[in-house]
Amino acid sequence: MKLFKKSYALVALMSASVLTLTYCTKDNQVLTTTPTTNSSTDLVALLTTTPPAIDGTIDAIWENATKLTGQTEVPNPGNGLFAGYIGDKYTYTLRAMYDAQYIYFLAEWNDPTQGTAVQPWYFDPAKKRWAQEANSRQFDVNGVLTREGIGQDQLAMLWDIDNSTPKFTGQTCYASCHLFNSYRNYAGVMVANKSGNHYTNGANEKIDMWWLHLQKDLLTNQMDDQYQDWAGGPATTDTVGGAGNGRHADDLVPPTPYSTSYKNNNTDPSNGPINNRVSLKLDGDGASVNVPAWIIPDATNKAYYDVADTLPGGAARKVTGVSSDGVLTYDGGTLDPSTDGEYLQKPGVNGGVGTKCIPSFIAVQYTAGRADFTAKGTHTGSGWVVEFKRLLNTNSSLKQDINFESLQDQPFGMAIFNNSNNQHSIKPNLVLKFKKD
Repeated sequence: MKLFKKSYALVALMSASVLTLTYCTKDNQVLTTTPTTNSSTDLVALLTTTPPAIDGTIDAIWENATKLTGQTEVPNPGNGLFAGYIGDKYTYTLRAMYDAQYIYFLAEWNDPTQGTAVQPWYFDPAKKRWAQEANSRQFDVNGVLTREGIGQDQLAMLWDIDNSTPKFTGQTCYASCHLFNSYRNYAGVMVANKSGNHYTNGANEKIDMWWLHLQKDLLTNQMDDQYQDWAGGPATTDTVGGAGNGRHADDLVPPTPYSTSYKNNNTDPSNGPINNRVSLKLDGDGASVNVPAWIIPDATNKAYYDVADTLPGGAARKVTGVSSDGVLTYDGGTLDPSTDGEYLQKPGVNGGVGTKCIPSFIAVQYTAGRADFTAKGTHTGSGWVVEFKRLLNTNSSLKQDINFESLQDQPFGMAIFNNSNNQHSIKPNLVLKFKKD
């Protein structure tokens, strides 16, 4: 999620807004009566013998489950990254069910502007360079919107793993600190190249992070399973957070001692979507520039490539060179974008890009620990309907997943992104409870 992180300075910053939030407690109870009303804080999981189909449509059985309803809102972390989004709100509804093996979720929220492509490649004739659309809104010096971003619609959730994070019960999303790109340090200087990392407050603390990229993950009917940890603590980060990144894909583990460099613990590496990008030298020996790694010449309205496109016999061609005029060389020919306006941006705030602009990613399934979820969603024209399921207990030997088998109350927080890779609305201080007949 470029979601929620660790820096004592940032914790203090966030604390001001946390004080305005409702503190939720953990009752550790199993409900034995059916709630008769919906809630704004409690998500009550209904015990079911008939599981819902995970197909992005709302089965009749969901009508038996009460609803958690509310609004997420984009906060102001005080560092400028959320400018232009602050205060945006999204109305959501969550429902949950479980059986002997799985827990099931149904999420609905308003979003009339469905995202499709993600940061597509276009050719800039003025600079004679390939570039990608920004993943968030662009503004001029007066704060006027100049270009709508082409990022991602996303849903994210955070959960405490094995009650390891003491602050999580009362703070949920704020229990791991968050540092964005860019941020203002103590001296009042804007510091760049700091990504939206998360990290917890102690060496034994872990947070489960569920992250659904709607334009990418639903292509393979999956949801990305990740986690957050300490990332080595202050020794490997600077005063206001540094570059320490405690957010990792499942199966990645830290070496000893803790480090910001992680290794893969699985012989079948977890993967998922691949960036369609490669760095090549202009005219073979000039400056290095980024260009699409794969193209399907003259293909139109492609939001993504499938990994099968890049295999032998597939439709995609590997880009092997780029000229100072932007002409791409690929296996079988060349592509001159200056001769076809459909490789260019369209003018206007909401102009978008031409029909031949090139996808920014290649769809690949998650494997191993990142593949714990089955997910499916549909866009109704006014918003998203998403269903997903996961085992109550994934038996993660690395303790990178929350275990629901105890049926204890579990605090959580959630986030909704609208056509943006970073800026997001949040709702902290929610609680999952289990009803038992």
